[in-house]
Amino acid sequence: QVQLTESGGGLVQAGGSLRLSCAASGRTFFSRDSAGWFRQAPGKEREFVAAITPNGGSTYYADSVKGRFTISRDNARNTVDLQMNSLKPEDTAVYYCASVPRGPLMRTDYLYWGQGTQVTVSS
Repeated sequence: QVQLTESGGGLVQAGGSLRLSCAASGRTFFSRDSAGWFRQAPGKEREFVAAITPNGGSTYYADSVKGRFTISRDNARNTVDLQMNSLKPEDTAVYYCASVPRGPLMRTDYLYWGQGTQVTVSS
């Protein structure tokens, strides 16, 4: 079993930055699997934000965050981070990390999910 724990959420003004971190623990071969970040705003479906391949060689982003967010990983520490810059009120959501995709990285079909961390961007 793998546990994912997100941290780093909070309240920030528009234009500001936050860095989210996701730590994997338990029986994990974290470095062998792609990982992703998703978000869910109130009343909306969970949506893809960013994903990264096992060795970090390839990254993928939703069009809405491209150029503002950066996903990275540290396999020695079993962590995946999401650096969020130039935040906008529409980025307000609960952010989830996920690992072990069972299909395309941009879909929500991942085996393991964290509990989520709230990001609120004020205008």
